[in-house]
Amino acid sequence: MRRSLIHWRMDGLDWNLVRAFRATAEAGSLSAAARRIGATQPTLSRQVAALEAALGATLFDRVGKRLVLTDLGRGLLEHAQAMGAAADAMALAAAGRAADVSGRVTISATDAVCAYLLPDVVARLRREAPRVTLVLVASNALSDLRRREADIAVRHVRPAEPELIGRRVGEMVAHFYAAESWIARRGRPRTLADVPPGEIMGFEPLPRFVEHLVAEGHALTEADFRIVSENAVVLWELVRRGVGVGIVLREIAERLPGLVRLFPDAPGTEVPLWLVTHREMRTSRRVRVVFEALAEGLGGG
Repeated sequence: MRRSLIHWRMDGLDWNLVRAFRATAEAGSLSAAARRIGATQPTLSRQVAALEAALGATLFDRVGKRLVLTDLGRGLLEHAQAMGAAADAMALAAAGRAADVSGRVTISATDAVCAYLLPDVVARLRREAPRVTLVLVASNALSDLRRREADIAVRHVRPAEPELIGRRVGEMVAHFYAAESWIARRGRPRTLADVPPGEIMGFEPLPRFVEHLVAEGHALTEADFRIVSENAVVLWELVRRGVGVGIVLREIAERLPGLVRLFPDAPGTEVPLWLVTHREMRTSRRVRVVFEALAEGLGGG
């Protein structure tokens, strides 16, 4: 009669209570059990007491600082361990399914990075994580990761927000380039001052771009620029077609046939490459898989 009553009362029990009982019985004390399962001792004590109250039975005798199972407690421990094994098997099955990574991951990057650097990484992810849907946001504005405008951002600046995680994965260098066809028409300039008026193309916002060039020692004003765009892909295509001279990332210029680096003795402008994600998103397996693939692919670029 007592056994059937206990089985009836266990129908609606919280697994956390059974888990607390099992851990305490196996560890021999509340403090040791709390360390084992990552709980606090008061929480564990309340859970064991709640289980005893639900069953209407005493499961432990207190002997000094140790807890000793009663006869009934020893009888129920076998069932609690069986429940634990079933829970562990469920967790293992869930982990196995999680290994089959799937779902959407949004990557925000500049137009140039999306067009020239990401294709190789995307091709690799298609092979290694074919169930992941990659959403590429080509924008020169910084996506707000806190508002989930993207899961991962490829940036050229270190994140300042404390809730964002950033990893510097590489360093690129920008130089002045011209097409072979432009050099054939205009000749190869020895310095930027030798470039004909209006033949240098600039980036928006132009005042900031000119300020940067002046800081590097170039005597230029906004009036020297006749073609300006915020889109690097557009400007670099114009450079490739021989329309004018422009600043191009070396790592990308090497992929564009017909471009010639000007002023080879000039050091160039360093452009850092950061991968940024929200701290909470790092718990997502699919985001981690994409993040690491980007880190390896862009870092090796």
